[in-house]
Amino acid sequence: MSGLAADFCATASGDGAAICAVDGFAAGVASGIDNFYLLFAGALVFLMQAGFAMLCAGSVRQKNVKNIMLKNILDACGGALGFFLLGYGFAYGNASGGEGITFIGDSSFALAYFDSYISFFFQWAFAATAATIVAGTVAERCKMAAYICYSLFLTAFVYPVVVHSIWSSNGFLSAFSAAPFRGVGNVDFAGSGVVHMTGGFTALIAAIILGPRRGRFYDEDGNPLEEPASFPPHSVALQVLGTFILWFGWYGFNPGSTLAIASEASGTTAALSAVTTTMAAASGALSCIITDSTVEYMKSGEVSYDLTAAMNGALGGLVSITAGCSVVQPWMAIIIGMIGGVVYLGFSKFLVKMRIDDAVDAVPVHFACGAWGVLAVGFLADPYLMTTAGFNGEHPGWFYSFSNGGSDANLLLCQICAILWIIGWVGALMTPFFMMLNYFNLFRVDPLEEEVGLDISHHLGAAYDLSAPSAEHVEELREVRASRHGKVEVPPPEEGGGEEEA
Repeated sequence: MSGLAADFCATASGDGAAICAVDGFAAGVASGIDNFYLLFAGALVFLMQAGFAMLCAGSVRQKNVKNIMLKNILDACGGALGFFLLGYGFAYGNASGGEGITFIGDSSFALAYFDSYISFFFQWAFAATAATIVAGTVAERCKMAAYICYSLFLTAFVYPVVVHSIWSSNGFLSAFSAAPFRGVGNVDFAGSGVVHMTGGFTALIAAIILGPRRGRFYDEDGNPLEEPASFPPHSVALQVLGTFILWFGWYGFNPGSTLAIASEASGTTAALSAVTTTMAAASGALSCIITDSTVEYMKSGEVSYDLTAAMNGALGGLVSITAGCSVVQPWMAIIIGMIGGVVYLGFSKFLVKMRIDDAVDAVPVHFACGAWGVLAVGFLADPYLMTTAGFNGEHPGWFYSFSNGGSDANLLLCQICAILWIIGWVGALMTPFFMMLNYFNLFRVDPLEEEVGLDISHHLGAAYDLSAPSAEHVEELREVRASRHGKVEVPPPEEGGGEEEA
């Protein structure tokens, strides 16, 4: 209730008191619905951890499955502790109560003097997603201790500062501040930049400093291979399962970022976000696999259809639409997804050319497509949809301004500034952090351990029990079965002790 309404209800009686009681009840119901919606959406976002786990487990070699699964679990655990103790306070805390721009939050650490628990839960699910992006990139060669340290550092400090700058009402790039940058601020509805670029660029830095897996680009003597070695995934089924779980979880990630559902505007925005998310994923998968097959045909004259291109193309489309899912028309989402699929494919090949080893292509999907998603909003944001979603529709995407005879590029400039800010901030902190781990020999596993596999060297055995029965027992079973089916004749004992007569 507004202040005037609250004053009236404080002294009302008779019919006025009855009206206030009804209004108060309606407000309570609306609040409960919004809380339940965030609880549901946050659970979907957390389910994406299972999607990442399955995708990573299927993409690595059989000898490293246990290791990558444990790292995915530790992302959720380390992210919960780091975000609870420090991260949420740095992201959204504002003990001073001022309305000016601040670099970082300064209250609500460990949720002290804070009761909006649903907000913490939902935002923690996002923080854990940012952290788990790196798991696949450094798979098969990263030490467990280094991974725990990185997960805590990212969720406790690095990621929260990015969140504060773009999503907090006190952030210098925030569209929700009293005086947003360039009159509009950065429009990143669900986190193409905040979540995916942050995690993806961290993964890129880690991959460069950690180095490629043994035998990927260099032989045993350190000489470059003419053609990079490929390490086929051990389970395509797990990869596909992980992809679909991630796609499903994205319906909490994007529509859930309305943060409410009990009003007409929030319901409309959530529904639109679900549609644009679907269109971008579908078009991303198709554009990626078609482009990949076309390039192969032009090079070799033959055509094949790469399942990995389809899966990562869909994920690239999902990442690309995350920033603008609430402010672009569905047909624009198709264009954004199509370009996202091509961006993924091109950046993936660029990494191979640069001899940067990304075991699951997390960097092209999350960093490259995340940057494209942020940039796409600057071109294609619809002014009416921006207003409905809570942004300043007076500064729409550049194409809308240009088509109406104007030249308003304020939103596009804000989007570019956000991309540069995320790259600069993450690079400035994570580069020395990983270099320090590498200097003290805390980053990469021993070459022999890597060759044997991290499951055996770190986790007391392989993920799958592939032991076979002994050859002696197999042969015995064959003889017994053969005798039972009459395929081997066993002569009856002869009379007289079985001795033959001369």
